[in-house]
This record gives sequence, C-alpha cells and structure tokens, in this order.
Amino acid sequence: MSLSKLYQSLIYSLLILLPLPAFSAEWRGVIATEGRYYFEEGDFGQEQELASIMIEPEFFHSWDEHNLSLVFKPFYRWDSMDSERTHGDIRELMLQYIGDEWEVKAGIGKVFWGVAESQHLVDIINQTDFVENIDGEDKLGQPMVALSTERDWGLLSIFALPGFRERTFAGEEGRLRFPYVIDTDNPIYADPDGKSRLDGAIRWSNWFGDWDVGVAHFSGTSREPQFVLDTSNPSNPTLRPVYVTIDQTSIDLQATKGAWLWKLEAMSRSGFESSRYSAAVGGFEYTFYGVTDSGADLGVIMEYQYDSRDILPGGFKQEDVLVGGLRLAMNDIPSTEVLLGYSYADNQQFINLEASRRLGDSWKLVVEGRWFEGIDENRPMDSIFYPLRNDDYLSITFERYF
Repeated sequence: MSLSKLYQSLIYSLLILLPLPAFSAEWRGVIATEGRYYFEEGDFGQEQELASIMIEPEFFHSWDEHNLSLVFKPFYRWDSMDSERTHGDIRELMLQYIGDEWEVKAGIGKVFWGVAESQHLVDIINQTDFVENIDGEDKLGQPMVALSTERDWGLLSIFALPGFRERTFAGEEGRLRFPYVIDTDNPIYADPDGKSRLDGAIRWSNWFGDWDVGVAHFSGTSREPQFVLDTSNPSNPTLRPVYVTIDQTSIDLQATKGAWLWKLEAMSRSGFESSRYSAAVGGFEYTFYGVTDSGADLGVIMEYQYDSRDILPGGFKQEDVLVGGLRLAMNDIPSTEVLLGYSYADNQQFINLEASRRLGDSWKLVVEGRWFEGIDENRPMDSIFYPLRNDDYLSITFERYF
C-alpha cells in the first residue's frame, strides 16, 4: 500500500470511529449566485455573459472540552458557460487535537502564509483554484499532517503533504483561458512518483515588538506548472502542464508602525529550467483614519514586485511590476468596503476592483471587476496577460449566509 493510500485509510478510520452525535452538530455556510459580464466577445467566440451558483457549507464539532475537533467544508460551483468551472472540492476535512505542548492536524486543509497584498509569493502549501478566480485567493484543499508547537522562541510548524493537487484551468468554452486548451487529464511530472510524491514543509514564525517574522522551507512538487505544446493531434493541439520538483526558502516580514504597515515577502527557488532564481514583493500601506464624519478609514497601498528571471516559463518577457491601490473601509453597520488596485509594467496596466456590503443579517453583495489595458496586439510574448486582453469583466454576486 502506498503512503498516500495508507494516509487516507487512517483518516477515514478515525472519522468512522469518532462519535458524531447529530444533536450537537454545528452547520453553517454560504450559498451564492454570480452574474458576470465581459465587455467583449472572447477570442474563440465565447459568450459575454455567464451565471453561476456556488455552495460551501461547513460542519464543525468538538469533543474533550474542545481539545479535539472536526471541521468539514465541501465546495461546489455550477457555471453556465464553462464545464471546467463547474466543479467540486473538499476545501477542508480536518481532525485537530490540541495537547499541552503540541497541536496535531490531519486530513485535508488550507494553510496561508504571507503578508503582501498584490502577490502571495511565499504561500505554497495549497494549490490555486485558478478556474474559480485568477487572483490566486481561492485554493484547493490539500491532504496533510501538520504538527505545531508554540514556545517562547516562536511558533514552529511541520507539514507532511501526501497527494498533490493539480491546478484547475478554464475549459474550451470558458473565459480567462489560454490560446490552447490545457490538457489537465495528462499532466507531466518530473518526479517518478508523480502526484503520489510526499512533499514537506517547515515554518518558524515569531513577533518582536512591532515586527512579525516568518521563515519557511518547502521541498516538493511545484504548485506553479510549466507547459509543453502537445501536437500529437495536429488539428487540436493542447498544452500539457509540467510539474517540476522544487526547493523553496522564503521569508515574510510585517512591521506595524502607527498608521504605517510595512510588508515584505521574498523567496529563493530551485528546480525550474533556469538556475536558482529569486523573487520578492514589498511595500507599505498607510491608513488615514476618520476621513469622513462617519469615521471611514482610507488606506493607500504601494508595492513593488521583483523577479530575477529575464524570461518566465512559457517564453513571456519578465517585467518588474509597480502596484498601487486604495482601500476604503466605511466602518458602518453594513461593513462597506472597497479595494481598488492598479498594476503597471512596461506600459501595461491591470486594474482590479473589489467591493462588498452586507444586506441585512444574512445577505452580502460583492462587486468585482478586472481590466487589462495597454497590451500590444503585435507583441504577444511581452505580457503574460496577452491571452486575457479581451477578458475585461464586471461581476455581481449575492451571498446568503446560513
């Protein structure tokens, strides 16, 4: 029996043996309807309008005076346009035990590392659910066993990660897609164990006065795929994802100095075609408190993205990116918030809008917009956003919490 199958059998056995009294179960979650409008027809004749429905319930139960707990969070979305975006996942199925000195988690879970706003360089445990949203915020559940202990010298976490999750991509009928269809059924792995390879990670974090510091190392299959063109069917060429084995060492820093919030993420990685390379994103957020009579706060965000490579996987030209943004928090009863971001690199611009507001006790309105500007039609390899140049869109989502 392989390590991943042994791990799965252990988790399933634990779940079966644990008592789950129905009367003490705690259920909550969200169901949402989304309408999205693209301002232009897609390069391959895709429609300009789509509708989708999403549901993400959550079950929670604890025993032993809350030292032992179970959380289960499935996810499903139906999409009217893209069969690949119609998909389900187990975001979390985690059994957690809190001891006197150690905390143990086993199952499927999500872990977030990082502090930057515009790019999450050091966040590497979970795979990106790219078909859900291109901002990298949505993640697939990752099978794991995690041990952590918090002492005077900081928080130490150790992860064993069996079972690799492949990145999701838009299908042939979808928007925000590549010029060629991604053949997600036939990925290529550098490691002979493929998706069964056991990955691992370790992270130490601590705070020193105004400073929060995290240092991590990851060894395993890269969550970021490369691609090779498959022309075995000349009438319908596809791109096959290639997942290489990498080692990544990273650091994330955040300093809170009054109204200033200084941030840095930096990493060094080996395993790709080129030699070891480094990347970093850093900057600040300054908050103006009480800019209106109602007590609204306005944050000004500036970040810079750096990558030591000249050419990115896929042949795209590497350009450092300057990012600016405004974050408005109205601090009102409906929790109205607006985030407006602007990215600039070599005359190319990416504009991002995210806004939300509660509607009563159980409803929430979310507005999202993406605009890609300044992309030269005659220089397709100068921008990784070139395939998305006609995919500007605005979406409205109504979320119902229960």
